[in-house]
Amino acid sequence: MSETGTDGFEVIDVKEKIISESDLDFAKSQIGSYEDMFNKRAIKYRQDGWKEKDLSDDQFKELILTEYTFLKRPIYFIDEEVYAGNAKKTVEAIKSKLSE
Repeated sequence: MSETGTDGFEVIDVKEKIISESDLDFAKSQIGSYEDMFNKRAIKYRQDGWKEKDLSDDQFKELILTEYTFLKRPIYFIDEEVYAGNAKKTVEAIKSKLSE
């Protein structure tokens, strides 16, 4: 489900519509790796035993594409830049970008 607000943002509910492979690939090109976008706090990451495995970057990608909880959220696509997660440093970078 998505909605476009008056501020020009499109909000996409990743529970309803998982991120597309092309959007994920673009995000990786900006962020650096699929692992950097992977939510290692996800319950399924521990429950399913993934935490104990040495995963390749491509395996992180496949997991993200199959289960929305593996993607760090929120994820922002602003111009040609991508931000994932809600760490203080990330939020500050987003605020800075939006105030340009």
